[in-house]
Order: sequence, then structure tokens, then C-alpha cells
Amino acid sequence: MTNLKLFFCCFFCVALVKAQTPEPYGPIPSERQLAWHDMEFYAFVHFNMNTFTDMEWGYGSESPELFNPTQLDCRQWARIAKEAGMKGIIITAKHHDGFCLWPSQYTEHSVKNAPWKNGKGDVLQELRQACDEYGLKMGVYLSPWDRNHKDYGKPAYITYFRNQLRELLTQYGEIFEVWFDGANGGTGYYGGANENREVDRKTYYDWENTYQIVRELQPGAVLFSDGGPDVRWVGNEEGFANETNWSLLRRDEVWPGWPHYQQLRSGHEDGTHWVPAECDVSIRPGWYYHASEDHKVKTLPQLLDIYYHSVGRNGSFLLNFPVDQRGLIHETDAAQLMKLADQLKMDFAHNLALGKKVTASHERQPQNSFAATMVNDENPDTYWSTEDAVTQASLTIDLEKPTFINRFLIQEYISLGQRVEAFTLEAKVDEKWETVAEETTIGYKRILRFPDVEASQLRLTIQQAKACPLITNIEIYRAPKVLSEPLIARNKAGTVTIMTPDADAKVYFTTQGETPGPQATLYDQPFDFKQKGQIKAVVVDPQTKQQSPVATADFDVSKADWKLLQPAGKKSEVDAIWDGQAATAWGVETTQLPSEWIIDLGKPYTLKGLTYLPDQSRFATGIVSEYRVYVSQDGQHWGTPLVQGEFANIRNNPVEQQIRFKPTQGRYIKWVALQVLDDQKQVNIAEIGVITE
Repeated sequence: MTNLKLFFCCFFCVALVKAQTPEPYGPIPSERQLAWHDMEFYAFVHFNMNTFTDMEWGYGSESPELFNPTQLDCRQWARIAKEAGMKGIIITAKHHDGFCLWPSQYTEHSVKNAPWKNGKGDVLQELRQACDEYGLKMGVYLSPWDRNHKDYGKPAYITYFRNQLRELLTQYGEIFEVWFDGANGGTGYYGGANENREVDRKTYYDWENTYQIVRELQPGAVLFSDGGPDVRWVGNEEGFANETNWSLLRRDEVWPGWPHYQQLRSGHEDGTHWVPAECDVSIRPGWYYHASEDHKVKTLPQLLDIYYHSVGRNGSFLLNFPVDQRGLIHETDAAQLMKLADQLKMDFAHNLALGKKVTASHERQPQNSFAATMVNDENPDTYWSTEDAVTQASLTIDLEKPTFINRFLIQEYISLGQRVEAFTLEAKVDEKWETVAEETTIGYKRILRFPDVEASQLRLTIQQAKACPLITNIEIYRAPKVLSEPLIARNKAGTVTIMTPDADAKVYFTTQGETPGPQATLYDQPFDFKQKGQIKAVVVDPQTKQQSPVATADFDVSKADWKLLQPAGKKSEVDAIWDGQAATAWGVETTQLPSEWIIDLGKPYTLKGLTYLPDQSRFATGIVSEYRVYVSQDGQHWGTPLVQGEFANIRNNPVEQQIRFKPTQGRYIKWVALQVLDDQKQVNIAEIGVITE
């Protein structure tokens, strides 16, 4: 064949394939969004003034002299992230208190006035160098709210905010993500004004022109906020997306601080723009480092759940590390992260779909360009597709022999849009088809977990799609079993129950702080534990001898004799606030605040704190955001309040809150709810407790 004939033949083939390629359907991702999708798993670092004040949200009045890490090592952060398989780090360059981790020329409230490195330090520059060394991308968090700046709430602040944004985007190399959150306006220092300032979150920042600065200076960076415009918040700080998760959003309806944030967990099926979900969560209860949380680092089963509910549900996984006062990721946090990394390597070690025969009920023409075999060819640029008119079709993978499996990974070719609305997975067991899962969306990546099934074939059926389905990748695995840590609970009477979802496993526990194992006490029934102390428990598989992470529960004094004197309620209902069950709650409607709660502890104690767990239901109500606490000997004379304050970030992170105050002798405690989220006329409590000397 002559060169000319060969040219025309190749040209004709390429033209034919192009002519048959499906048209894009609905909103599609940009190049920068596609690059973001490929990252999947990356780190957040919360390290700032709050690290040194032991707070979550600073007021802005803190002295720069407090910022003085003793062993700051951004290379340690980057090394740990790289070893764990993460692809980038986003740093809190400025949080709500306004303190800047770089020597900004626009404020004195920065590292240039800190004792660290005699005011010559620059955390952003050190992180840039560390990311470059370890091949990681770098992102920046810049809080729109600034409780330090005197002009916050006025037009002059927007100029200041944009000047700082320009500094970050011009001085520290390539940035992959710019992170804005929805915390805007409230009480603050504000240059000494010490007042409350509210802003219109929709209009104050003139977001369109603020975003344009990022587009101009960092065109490859994605913009994150509640509604994007490139990447959206997932609507919680638990790291979980909903099972149905569209990468689409009615973007023009959403702004930072949008009140309907629950919708962000699923996106909008009829979305007008491509705005996929980023799932942010901290490895500890708080976002900043608190020594009191050293024993509350998330366990391997918890981290695995988050991975499968974020990356496994068409989202990304942004895991936060609260760097400590040394300037290091704490050893416990690093150890738990590496456990997750090692487990994920085992979960996805052997792709059982590779090399296996795949057949389809329908294939697009020309057949060799969109064949079923494209789903396991390890090429992200190829995909199986049906003809345009066909939106229901199936793929069958022949595993050749009965094989144990428990993971199924599937990806759509999202460059042409997200299409699948519903699909099922079936396994052929003993020559009969059994349903393994019935699901909805797929998107960039969906990973199904299910109990071991011994299958000779798997069948994927697209039940419903907006347009012809495009499946680019399918992987099948058998992941090793991971034992979940047991759940330790104590009821009002002081009876302890230890529960595990692993029916065939045994539970061992200790009551003196020792590490439990098969040598410890075997749990076989609930037991009394009315004293203050610590219980540890572990689950052991009797066959493999595999052990779960150790569960730890710290109990204070027994609540057996406690009584709620105010507000009034039926005892059977009131007991929900101290039954040891986070899933139960009780509360009262209140026509106006403050709402006073008075508890008789039964006898005097030396009290040094109170704990409050807000309503933990999916759409919780009555969450207290501001409080005041009194202690009394007789329940009549209360004196001045021991403490008054706010629960910073409780809306997005509704974990147990600890209120500390000076040790005080008393039998009665009065907790006053001063403010409730969203001004609801309701106060709800899941659990309330005290901290004694």
C-alpha cells in the first residue's frame, strides 16, 4: 500500500471513530477539574495561632508573640503525606483570627512579628519547598472572615483580602486549589472594637471578581467553597458523601454559607454546572491540635469508612492533620495514617478483573473502539459504550472459576458527562444469579463494599441513564477483613455495655488503663462501673487471632443519682441526655433565650468542667452555640458565672464539647443556653456530663 493510500485509510478510520463518538451530555468537567479528580486523596493542615491558644476559632486579639513552634518541619508533613499515597497539601495560610503564616506586607498580624525565627520565617515558603521535594501539589486556605482586621465588614477590607490573595498566588509557585469556607461574620476583636459584625454573604465579597483574581494568576487552580465554582463542600465535616452523589450543582443558587448545605451531600441531578464534592474531615475531633485529643485520633476502621464514603462515592478525600505546637504531625496521627495507607494497599492489591473475558449486551459501532473489553484494559482514555438510543445495558465479567470477592470499583468516562442514574451488580453463585448491590450514581469513581461472595461471574446492569452509558474502568478485589473497634457505653445507672458488629469475635477489656488482649477479662455480659475511670476493650478474631484497634472510654462520676430540676420533663424522656447513647436526645421548645438547665448531682463534687454533646441526628436541631455555666452548693445561690463562651465551629463539627473552668465545689450545676444555631426555638441535648477533680 502506498503512503498516500495508507494516509487516507488511517484518516478515514479516525474520522469514522470520531463520527461515532458519543456527544457530551450535560455539564462536563474542565481540564483543571479533571486534574483535581485524579488527585483523590490529599492532606489538609490546620496549623496557626489556634495551635498555641488551644482554641478552634481565635477572636483575633491574640499576640503574634504566641506563635513559636519549636521544631517546625514541613518536610515531615510532606514525607508523611507522600508515604501515605496523598498527592497534595492544603495549608491554613490565614484562619478566622487573621494571623498570617507568611510575612504579608498588608498586616502586622503575621509571622513577621512572631519570635519564631526572629520574625524572618515563612511557613508557606517552607511548605512550598517541601512539596516540591516530595512531588506534591500545594493548596492554600484563606479565610474570608477576619476577626482581627479593623475594616472587616466595610468595603476597605475587600481590597485587603484581595491583596493577600494576590500575595499567596504570586509568591509560592503553582497552586492546585484555593479554599474559601462559609464562616463569615460574628463577634471579634476587629482592631480593638470588640463587637459583632455581620455581612451579606452573597454580596459582600463580590465573589465573581475575587474569583477572577485566581483565574488570572493561577488558571490551573480549582476554587473551593460551598458552591464551588469548581469544587463544592460536601455539606458536613465527617468526610461522607451520600450514596447518590452527582458531580452537578445548580451553582448559581449556592454561595459560601448557603443554609441548604445538606443538599451538597448529593449534589443536584439537574445541576447546571460541573461542581464535584470534596469531603473534608479531621483525623481528630477538632481541626486544630489539642493535647486532650491525643487519644481520640480516628482508628483504622473509621478512616477506612471515610475513604469508602468519599473516594468510594464519587468525591475526594481531604484529611486534616492538626499539626502540634512543635510544628510536627503528631506521632499518633502519622501512625494511624500509615495504617490506612497499608490497608488500602492490601484492599486493592490484586485486581481480579485483569485479563478476564468481558461481554456486553450492547456495544457501540465501530465495535473495536467501544467494546466491552475497554473496561479492563487499564487505559483511562478508552471506554465501553452503547448506541445513543440504548440507556439500559449489561456487562458480564467471567472470573473463570468460583472466586471470593468483596470489592467492586467502577468509573464513568466523565469527560463526556455523568450519566448513570441506577445500576445493579449481580454475582453468579452455584450457577444462579444473586443480587449483590442496587445503587444509583457512579461518576468519577464508585467503590462498593459487600460481604464475601464466591462468584464465577459478575454482571453489571445499567438500569437507568440520562444518555448512553460510558464505562471506562472496572476492577474487582477481595480485601482482607478489618475488625472494627468495640463500642463502650455506660448508662445512667452505671452499667457498662461493650458491643461489636463482629458476631464471631470475642471482646476483652480492662478497667485500670492496661492495654487489653486475650490475657484480659473476657466480656460476656454488662457489668457495673460506677466510679470514675477508664475502660479499654479490643475485639479478637478467634480463628486468625487478628485484633481490632483498642477502644478507650473515659468515664467521670456516675449519673445514677442525677436529677434534672429545670426544664421539666418526663423522667423516661429526660434520661436520654445521660443514657450513654449518642443516638438519643431530649430537648425543650423555648419561646425565648436564654434557656436554663439545672441539674442536681446528688452530692457535692469538686467540679472543673462540663461536657455537652449536641443532637447527633442527621438533621439535628436545637444545637447550642453560646453558653454560660454556674455552680451552686444549695441550688439557690449561684453567684457569678464561672465561664461564658461559644462553641466554635459546632455547626459543621458537632462533636462533644468540653467547657473548662476553675475547680469549684458544688452539688448543683446550671448550664445556660444563650444562643442556638439558626435562632431555633429549641434546645436539644444528646449527652451532658461533668468533669470532676
